[in-house]
Amino acid sequence: MSNGVRIVEVGPRDGLQNEQTSVSVEGRIVFIEALLAAGLHTIEVGAFVSPKAIPQMVGSDEVLRGVSHHADSEFHVLVPNEKGYEAARANGAKVIAVFGSASEGFSRANINCSVAESIERFKPVVARARADGVKVRGYISCVLGCPYDGEVKPKAVVDVAKVLWDLGCYEVSLGDTIGVGTPKKARELLRAVAGYVPMTHLAMHFHDTYGQALANLYAGMEEGARVIDSAAGGLGGCPYAPGATGNVATEDVVYMLEGLGAATGVDMTKLVQATNEISKLIDRSPVSRVATALNAKRRLANKRE
Repeated sequence: MSNGVRIVEVGPRDGLQNEQTSVSVEGRIVFIEALLAAGLHTIEVGAFVSPKAIPQMVGSDEVLRGVSHHADSEFHVLVPNEKGYEAARANGAKVIAVFGSASEGFSRANINCSVAESIERFKPVVARARADGVKVRGYISCVLGCPYDGEVKPKAVVDVAKVLWDLGCYEVSLGDTIGVGTPKKARELLRAVAGYVPMTHLAMHFHDTYGQALANLYAGMEEGARVIDSAAGGLGGCPYAPGATGNVATEDVVYMLEGLGAATGVDMTKLVQATNEISKLIDRSPVSRVATALNAKRRLANKRE
């Protein structure tokens, strides 16, 4: 448990993309800089998508350019098609992400096409990226349940994961988009997918709707998974999944990992400061239990002074 855990911070993209309040380019850059200062060096910073579809990601080109001087960090951007890829490359993207769903219902609601059609859309993107020497990360949504189709069978996830891996994605992120998973199901899913994609190349991307995300992550770590997607303050949600809360909070993940003896390299005080600043910009309190507790502790200390 104590070796080699890598955190992928997804708050600036997957988190803010699903918040009702948009954050300016300047605000997002400041947020990313604060996350870097806290010790997080793999960060998803934007998405090259239609501004009509996701207005919160307008200006992702400026955001990417605004943080690109941090040569020791890795910045990911989401691209849905070749047009998005071309824009990402023009702005210096070195790592891109493509996404598919394990659920037909979610795929049609989210991107208006079948799972098979979505794969055909991103195949040329992955091919071009590999030819250009750009790393590609694959996301799969609804791996443990769907708001439209209900239960999702592990085989459906395996089928998409195998395609992503065979196309050349260096890592496949398994997303419990609506946060319905439990440890037993998370464990069984990882075992099934690891039969086709090495466990060392799988990431856990769990939302916390039912309060199970940390337990699911722990179960996955027991299986050997060592990459965790999380969002500072628990940012996010899912517009296609009513009631779904945000990603598991980075603060909560760091607290658990350090309690297990894993060296995360994250400064908790600076991380909570970053969370507090972005929370002000979107006008809501952090979902993170750890941030809430530490903020309360700080307020009490200030009151006593």
